[in-house]
Amino acid sequence: MKKTLFSIALAVVAPFAWGQTSSTTTTTTTTDGGGTIEEYTPGSVITLKESSGPRRYRFGKTVTYVTRSGKVLDEDTVRTRIKVGIPVHVHYTGEGDNVLVDRVTLDED
Repeated sequence: MKKTLFSIALAVVAPFAWGQTSSTTTTTTTTDGGGTIEEYTPGSVITLKESSGPRRYRFGKTVTYVTRSGKVLDEDTVRTRIKVGIPVHVHYTGEGDNVLVDRVTLDED
């Protein structure tokens, strides 16, 4: 009887013990781009004139604006200093058309 119960218990537990789990790996690429602002829609997109031509970037949920020396800019300063014609660098994650900017760096202090 003990052997039968043990066999039944093993039959119930075995699929869980040897079952395979599935895992998904997501790779995120972080990169920098830079150029002169051609178009800027706060909270939405920024288009830069780069050496390879114009490139459009979408903004992530949060974007930090900083000067070249690393000083974080407040909202009022961003409204007055971020405009068409100024050179900036952007830090973004993703690849191809799926990039999201998380930091904009002014090329001036």
